[in-house]
Amino acid sequence: MTSLKDQAIQNALTGDWQKAVAINKSLIKENPVDIDALNRLAFAFSILGRVKDAKNTYKKVLRIDSLNPLALRNLKRIGDLKKIKNDVGNASLSSSMRLTNMFIEEQGKTKIVELVNVAQPSVINNLHTGQFLTLSVKRLKIFVLSNGIQYIGVLPDNIGKRLIKFIKAGNQYEAYVKSAFDHHIIIFIKEIKRASKLKDQPSFISSAEKILDFDKKFNRVKNNEREDHEESSEDEDE
Repeated sequence: MTSLKDQAIQNALTGDWQKAVAINKSLIKENPVDIDALNRLAFAFSILGRVKDAKNTYKKVLRIDSLNPLALRNLKRIGDLKKIKNDVGNASLSSSMRLTNMFIEEQGKTKIVELVNVAQPSVINNLHTGQFLTLSVKRLKIFVLSNGIQYIGVLPDNIGKRLIKFIKAGNQYEAYVKSAFDHHIIIFIKEIKRASKLKDQPSFISSAEKILDFDKKFNRVKNNEREDHEESSEDEDE
């Protein structure tokens, strides 16, 4: 059975911030000095646009651990942000809708990917949902950078190698942070330009399409073997 802590982390990774709030509140109810849960709760509040709640929660962390680096860093980041203007009567809802619209998926053109060989938590926890990222091709891999210079991780080889071929052929892509916490970062990649020579080639292949492609190749091999066997039988008959 999945623990509440694992559920809280999973909700953060998938961007289900409302559930993340509820589960972390449950953890804090069980243990009011659970610093990890308080930090996760504060981060979820900040993503949802609930800046006041995020500040108050980070301050609770500092009352328990006055030198907690995650709380200090994120409290400063929140303080540096411009005050959210409530133009539609609900800033929290407006912020959530904007982020949701940013991550609309299109088959073959977008992909949600968890990076490998990620940077230290001090770097990852400084990222925020919706932050623009740079994709840089180096040594047959695609490195992902924030602010154009800060290394945060690498695309898995099965995705990176395919995109490198497409980028060299003229395709262009954008990438954004979807969620980031400690040793995990999930990004959203979107194809923004497709080269004419690749007009019928999707940038990303779903699991179902991979299975279908495997089945086609498998059937083609079996048919070739059957044809070879039939030809061999005909030669023996002669």
